[in-house]
Amino acid sequence: VFIIGAGDYIGAAIARRFSDGGFIVCMGRRNGEKLAPLVDEIICKGGSAHGFTMDARDEENTARIFEKIEKDIGPIDLVIFNVGGNVYFPILDTTARVFRKVWEMACFAGFFSGREAARYMIPRGKGKIFFTGASASMRGKSGYSAFSAGKAGLRMLAQSLARELGPQNIHVAHLI
Repeated sequence: VFIIGAGDYIGAAIARRFSDGGFIVCMGRRNGEKLAPLVDEIICKGGSAHGFTMDARDEENTARIFEKIEKDIGPIDLVIFNVGGNVYFPILDTTARVFRKVWEMACFAGFFSGREAARYMIPRGKGKIFFTGASASMRGKSGYSAFSAGKAGLRMLAQSLARELGPQNIHVAHLI
């Protein structure tokens, strides 16, 4: 399993659960050195874990990490895209830079991750891609226009990928 956006809370909990289930756990986050304690914890409990410095908004970096895992660790059966960007900015305080960055994190990075996963899963004829959403993907909240727009876009991406990849035995889901 490859968890993209393996932060300290949801991402770490996902990693622990899959490790407990016997999966080899690969994790990516922008500050990859912050994964060291979690990797050590999983290994000390008898699991297998690998951490990567990964900016999922970067197309080349994303492709490189997928390739490294596939080549050096093994076939990725499940990708969990868990990148967030849940920041509070009232609309008059939301700059173009803030909106773009949050959208890149919550949606655009999901596109890169989903596409790279598909590159490996389609030839194998199987796989799973899960996108973690938020209530913001279903309804906006005051002060969260950038986050809501990004997560709603991610939900639409997941629905499109599910329809395209489902017939190829690749399960795609958007989980709230």
